[in-house]
Amino acid sequence: MALVVQKFGGTSVGSAERIQAVAQRVFSTVQAGNSVVVVVSAMGKTTDGLVALAKQISANPSRREMDMLLSTGEQVSIALLSMALQELGQPAISLTGAQVGIVTEAEHSRARILRIATERLERHLEEGKVVVVAGFQGIASTEDMEITTLGRGGSDTSAVALAAALKASCCEIYTDVPGILTADPRLVPEAQLMAEITSDEMLELASLGAKVLHPRAVEIARNYGIPLIVKSSWTDDPGTRVISPTPFPRPLEGLELVHPVDAVEFDTDQAKVSLLRVPDRPGVAAKLFGEIGRQDLDVDLIIQSIHEGNTNDIGFTVTAASVSRAEAVAAAILPALGAHPQFTDSEVMVDSAIAKISIAGAGMIGRPGVAAQMFTALSDAGINIQMISTSEVKVSCVVDAAMCDRAVQTLCEQFQVNSSPLTNHLTPAAEDAHPVRGVALDLNQARLAIRQVPDRPGMAAQLFQLLAKHNISVDMIIQSQRCRVVNGLATRDIAFTVAQADAEDARQALETLASEWGWGEIAVDIAIAKVSAVGTGMVGHPGVAAQMFSALAERQINIQMIATSEIKISCVVAQEEGVKALQAIHAAFGLAGTQKVEVPA
Repeated sequence: MALVVQKFGGTSVGSAERIQAVAQRVFSTVQAGNSVVVVVSAMGKTTDGLVALAKQISANPSRREMDMLLSTGEQVSIALLSMALQELGQPAISLTGAQVGIVTEAEHSRARILRIATERLERHLEEGKVVVVAGFQGIASTEDMEITTLGRGGSDTSAVALAAALKASCCEIYTDVPGILTADPRLVPEAQLMAEITSDEMLELASLGAKVLHPRAVEIARNYGIPLIVKSSWTDDPGTRVISPTPFPRPLEGLELVHPVDAVEFDTDQAKVSLLRVPDRPGVAAKLFGEIGRQDLDVDLIIQSIHEGNTNDIGFTVTAASVSRAEAVAAAILPALGAHPQFTDSEVMVDSAIAKISIAGAGMIGRPGVAAQMFTALSDAGINIQMISTSEVKVSCVVDAAMCDRAVQTLCEQFQVNSSPLTNHLTPAAEDAHPVRGVALDLNQARLAIRQVPDRPGMAAQLFQLLAKHNISVDMIIQSQRCRVVNGLATRDIAFTVAQADAEDARQALETLASEWGWGEIAVDIAIAKVSAVGTGMVGHPGVAAQMFSALAERQINIQMIATSEIKISCVVAQEEGVKALQAIHAAFGLAGTQKVEVPA
């Protein structure tokens, strides 16, 4: 007999009729010979209604009282679903997060799960009951036994955590779309359903705003090797399977507080090529990387910094053996990129004495201090950072090659990691995997640019430590390649993106210390969009970046920033061009199909 955990979202239980339909689906799963735990969200827009009600009482309600209020929504759903199952003749019992033993840290509105006491759950399952659990909530591990909530996407997190604790055969997430699509179908009507996707790809897409799965849920599934299936609650279609690698053995104690970093990775077979003061206009990146792709040169990191006047800088890394060819391509194409007297001071710079150091781990999602912790550790060891590139599950820094061993040792000690592989260990893609599996758009980011940051160890550490203290999560981080001397001091610009809601808080926090730390102007731009392409098939496929940049150039969309990881390429563009950029990239990689996927409005 298999144990299956099923999760149903708010729209799936949005009415009495829908609850009865869910009960019938659960009953069918039991009839097929399975034990079932069901996790449900609050009905429909119940949570939104409760938030609105609280706002009528208080403009700034306490997080504790909001947890007390919001946790009631799921209690309605679990009681009604249990009644519906009992009406079908299926024994069932509803349990709140506290009753089921979901123990969390004492953080109201954003608690992480510490452990799950499964004894009561297992007893009810042995009695033949379906256990219906309130998602999104738990109880704090303090003597006061405070009710806590898990934050956005909390029901997904509850379901996968229960599956891990119970060692379930699989966790099925039922939602209002047929599975995981190549893009948001509301923005790209021709988006197609994926039969399967790796957890690495899903982590990137989920963190980029693909709302089908919350990244915390994907993180737990990946860490504990839980098979995830995303299905429509409206049909019997098979949906999308999320494939995870064989996990490292992990204790269930501290379930969501695992070490944020799994491995410290390094690559000494790297060289950096930088193009300084190239024109800031559509098509520049497309021309450059198009030619690099035609020369079959495999590029690793790509960094395009914020513009300065009407120019910006582009830096990228290649293998040491191919740096001469990459330099020749860059030098040959540089005149074509300028084509105007004002760009005669453009230049190509090469540095072969570098190493790439990375920290990797799904546990760093939503933890603002991890990148700052990395930068601080490197600073304390006297290691200067030359380039920074970030993704949701990895932070990479380029440092002097002579500092590689010291950097690896420092970071392994800092993050209590024993593994420092030479290459990354991504979930393997299928042999015929398309290099890009999905594209995503985030219209809710803002960019902050800090000019003239002193180019010395510790600057990035101080900057991002400050933001972490204010609980501000940073997404893309770009450090300019151009070094300018101001009052006899070498400086670089640093730009990064945060959620729009955090932009003003970030600016104010940084302004308070700008003069003390010797920074220049701090500029904020909320009119940006981040568009990203994701796929494990990118690894070892030269030309993917060029294809993406060309698609944007053909639509005359200017790229303001670029950051990459092994399986993701992200570009910042003007907010008004975000949807057009998403559609262009989706079409460029042939992700559209002939069959239109129907999704509820």
